[in-house]
Amino acid sequence: MSIRPILHFAAPLPKIENYQRFLFLGPHPDDIEIGAGATAARLAAEGKEICFLICMDGRYGTDELDMNLKPEELAELRRWEARDSAAYLGVKDLRFLDLCDGGFYSEEDLSGEIARVIGGFQPEVIFAPDPDVISECHPDHQNVGRAAKKLALFSGNPGIMERFGAQSAPVQALALYMTARANRFVGTTGYLEKQLSAVFDFHKSQFPTDCAAGKAIRLYLKLRAADFGFRSFHRSAEGFRVLGRTQMHCLPEDGL
Repeated sequence: MSIRPILHFAAPLPKIENYQRFLFLGPHPDDIEIGAGATAARLAAEGKEICFLICMDGRYGTDELDMNLKPEELAELRRWEARDSAAYLGVKDLRFLDLCDGGFYSEEDLSGEIARVIGGFQPEVIFAPDPDVISECHPDHQNVGRAAKKLALFSGNPGIMERFGAQSAPVQALALYMTARANRFVGTTGYLEKQLSAVFDFHKSQFPTDCAAGKAIRLYLKLRAADFGFRSFHRSAEGFRVLGRTQMHCLPEDGL
């Protein structure tokens, strides 16, 4: 007989949508919208405090444009796309770290930059890509996810955060998107179309009109929303791997 249900009862997962302050970490300018755009739109509509932090500049993010476009020009274009998309979702606080796309930075610098934003914004929940997905090959996704896990754990420790040059923060939960092991679902009925528009109408450098990859991802997002909705008794939902402060350390059952 497994005692796992008893352990989960003893240390329940937080209901992330009940908090007020949310920091969404995106490796690239379109990742938050793809991984958690409907949830962000819902939270914004409910009047929650939301900050989008885009960590890399996306300069190497497409081969669909004219090859004469310089990487710096693509990075600037993607900044404007991100601004318009965030505004469309109702997010007013958008920040950029401008680290070089493709892993050309140190993980220490990345962690320090994110820590200082955490200290300044004081989030209760941090969203980030799941770095432990077996199929994930992009170093930017892996690095941002690893930094988020580390800093969510250490965010309440003034001494450690000081080593990053940052204030401590009241982070209560980590929500990992683009995960294969969702354990919490946020109902997003009425917000799926807003997510799809944020991705495909605003990030044109990544998804030009009639782009085959864009069509495939659009279908995937619709099917994913339906699957997560079915599993959580909603018409549409997004799923996350959620860890509360209790689950972030020394509870291996929550890693299954």
